[in-house]
This record gives sequence, structure tokens and C-alpha cells, in this order.
Amino acid sequence: MPIFREAAQTGHFLVTAEVMPPKGGDPSHMIQMAQLLKGRVHAVNITDGSRAVLRMSSLAASAILLQHGVEPICQIACRDRNVIGLQADLMGAHALGIRNILALTGDPVKAGDHPEARGVFELESVRLLQLIHKLNAGMDFNEKPMPDGATDLFVGAAVDPQCGSWSGLQRRFERKLAAGAQFFQSQLISDFDRLEKFMTQIAAGCNKPILAGIFLLKSAKNAQFINRCVPGVHIPDSIIDRLERASDPLYEGMVIAAEQIQLARQLCQGVHMMAVKREDLIPQILDLAGVKPLDKEESLV
Repeated sequence: MPIFREAAQTGHFLVTAEVMPPKGGDPSHMIQMAQLLKGRVHAVNITDGSRAVLRMSSLAASAILLQHGVEPICQIACRDRNVIGLQADLMGAHALGIRNILALTGDPVKAGDHPEARGVFELESVRLLQLIHKLNAGMDFNEKPMPDGATDLFVGAAVDPQCGSWSGLQRRFERKLAAGAQFFQSQLISDFDRLEKFMTQIAAGCNKPILAGIFLLKSAKNAQFINRCVPGVHIPDSIIDRLERASDPLYEGMVIAAEQIQLARQLCQGVHMMAVKREDLIPQILDLAGVKPLDKEESLV
């Protein structure tokens, strides 16, 4: 059984981290960043055209990491594929030994670096979850039996506890649960009171791991950019002030991330680390937070 699935199902405190595929044909930097996380995270998320910016296929990048002893969570977005392409990639993922999938709708095309490209969006995340459930049962989208065997994919979904519509958040979460989501990774969390409310009022009793998104803020300017450009996220002025006053803003950002891990640990079953272009700092952040290296039976290798 893959490490991440086993740890999720047995109640371990989960740690995942996000790594972007290369923008080009050389995966060496991605491999280097991911290998620095061995023994510290249960799995590494490989993004699928995050923010609609062109990068290497998440499926190919996940397969490369698997070859290097790193367990991936392969993100699959509906933006770029019709239902035939989605099924083809999901069957391919299974055949390559990739077992963890994060089912996403995908960011709008106009947000990215190819704004004139044509989005597909034949499905969205809930219907993609339903599709994966069918494939795992040996049936295709049209409920026809697959003669060469079912898939065995451990599928998760995104959740945004800071969503402006509480009823919309609850409805979407419940639909994803009903569609077969086995774990949830959240967007960047800056309001931990809101996360607590989500955990006690919406996610209570769901018996599925929720991983809080923890983002490394590198400077006050970085935090202000997120406030301007990331919908639904507000970095508090108190944190921006700390970053502005710090003699070493990057280290202060690491301390803040570590404090947030400690808060999340009291509320949910895991954290999803996002340290864009500084994935190498994630082990140090985990050390600051008191999160120990994985036991051998939990390790990626």
C-alpha cells in the first residue's frame, strides 16, 4: 500500500508539500527539490498547470518522481482535457504506479500565460471525483466495463475554509465527500479561527483527513502581493508588520509558517506545505514547528 494512503487511513499526522513541474524538458531541479523532502513528508504534490501557467505534464512529472523514490500526489485539472483525455491519463497514472490523485476543476485560462488558449471544462472537480469512483469500480464514464481491469486510485479534493459563502462551502464539501473524496487539502490558511469553525461545524465527523494549507511568506511585499492577487485570502496586518520589522524577513516567514503548523496540528490531521521556489526550506520549517522526521515505516523511501 502506498505510504500516503496508509498514513491517511491510520490517523497519522500527515505532511505533504507542493512542487511545481519544470517549464521545459529538464526535470533536474524538480527532482532535487523533491528529494530534499524525503523522510519529512508523506507525499509530494505535483501541480497541473497551476494558475493556468504552462509547465510539464503533472502525470509525466509524477512518474519521474516515482522513479526517484518520491511518492507523488498527481494533480489532475479539468481545464485542459475532455472526458476521454481525463480517463486516459487516470488509467495511465494507475499503470505507472501513481496512486494518489488530487481532483481539481482548474484555474481559468485567462489567468495564465496563454490567455487565448481554449479551456475545456467538460467536467468539474465533483464530476471528476465521480468519474474516478467509476474507474476504481472497473467502469468507464459511460458505465461500460473496462476489459483490462479497474484502477486503484486514492483520490482527494481541494477545500477552501475561508470561502466567502459558508453555505456554498458546506454544500461543495458535502458533494465532494459523497463523490468519493478520501482526503482534502486546503488553500492557503491565514484565518485559523475560520479553520476551527470549518472543522467543528462542517468537517466534524467526516472521518477524512483535512490538510491545512501552510504558505511560506518570504517578505512583507510577498504577503501584500498575495492579498492583492489571491482571491479569498487576507494576510493579517499583524503578520505583514512582523515581516516588515524583521531583520531577516525570510527567516521570520519560516517562523510564522512553523507557528501556523502548530495551530493546524490542534485542529486537523495534517498540513500541506507551499514554499514556492524554496521547497528546500520545508524541512527546517517542520523542525521549527516540532514536527519530527517520519518513522521508517512512514517514509517515502
